Amino acid sequence: MSTPDAAEQNIQMWKMKKLIKSLDSARGAGTSMISLILPPKDQVSRASAMLTQEYGTASNIKSRVNRQSVLAAITSTQQRLKLYNRVPPNGLVLFPINTSLYLCDNKFHTEALSELLESDQRFGFIVMDGNGSLFGTLAGNTREVIHKFTVDLPKKHGRGAEHAVTHFITNDKVNVAGLVLAGSADFKTELSQSDMLDQRLTAKIIKVVDVSYGGENGFNQAIELAAESLANVKFVQEKRLIQRYFDEISQDTGKYCFGVEDTLKGLELGSIETLIVWENLDITRYVLRNAAGEEIIVHASKEQEKDREKFTDKSTGLEMEQSQDPQPLLEWFADKYKEFGANLEFVTDRSQEGAQFVKGFGGIGGLLRYKVDFTNLATFDEDEDEFYSDDDDI
Repeated sequence: MSTPDAAEQNIQMWKMKKLIKSLDSARGAGTSMISLILPPKDQVSRASAMLTQEYGTASNIKSRVNRQSVLAAITSTQQRLKLYNRVPPNGLVLFPINTSLYLCDNKFHTEALSELLESDQRFGFIVMDGNGSLFGTLAGNTREVIHKFTVDLPKKHGRGAEHAVTHFITNDKVNVAGLVLAGSADFKTELSQSDMLDQRLTAKIIKVVDVSYGGENGFNQAIELAAESLANVKFVQEKRLIQRYFDEISQDTGKYCFGVEDTLKGLELGSIETLIVWENLDITRYVLRNAAGEEIIVHASKEQEKDREKFTDKSTGLEMEQSQDPQPLLEWFADKYKEFGANLEFVTDRSQEGAQFVKGFGGIGGLLRYKVDFTNLATFDEDEDEFYSDDDDI
């Protein structure tokens, strides 16, 4: 589904979604929580001055409790802002948006962040007209013209293909999620069908559009015309991945696994090539210690946690002690997947395939490098890395 770099970016995106979700549910006393977002090219000094002014205004709040809450929140924000001497290229604090946001409330305002997170993929654009070509990128709400050149018409395709490689391939890897070709004549179609364009980029073409303008006006028009296709890229990638997983199951290749137990076995074996998990998988990992001092790993959903039998030491009949803080299994996967030589892909349940994966397979599974018969892996020890088949002496 993704290159290693893209997969790592998807994991970071998931972590940000999780952070935003926790921020969204946080509540404070009165107006004690500040949401501050600065767009690219804004000035930290402007935000600092605004906060100083807000501090002066808040000092006049009559209620002592409210006044102290607001002043403490503003002071905290000022201290964090001092960590920056300029606004990062993608905006401060988290994502690029086109307008500033400052709100003091009893909650954090994350609406803009959530919307931008969904569109935080980088797309390449080549806009061609009779004079030359413009190369640009779109990431979230940030549009950037990265190169314009003018050449004689007969040389256009060759030069355009060369510049496409320069701008959209880095370290021998395509650095955009998709490529859009735009133009007012047949140049775009000819380039898309020409063998002069690197085949790695040809495979990334998601839309060829007709525009009425060249240059930056054509660039902006191409973005609007390709908007629906851009939004569908990640959705289509996800559907393809899950369909590949279903194909392995329907063909009974044995190169797949599902469920928490078998997936963990597959990871320890090093057999999982791609670990697939639902982004909202609600399973917690517990590290417990029994009376003999042995560590016992328990995985349980909220519903399964009601059954305390799996938390009970069979030798004493008492609940085992926790030797570590409970951790969401998704977080554990995000931290550990590389140690097992696997790729990690988060999927949603918004497609038909995704919904089937969640409902029918528990939202967790993997594509394997080779066939594994999990029914003969009778005993699994996560810490000892021991696997026994039914034919082994135990």
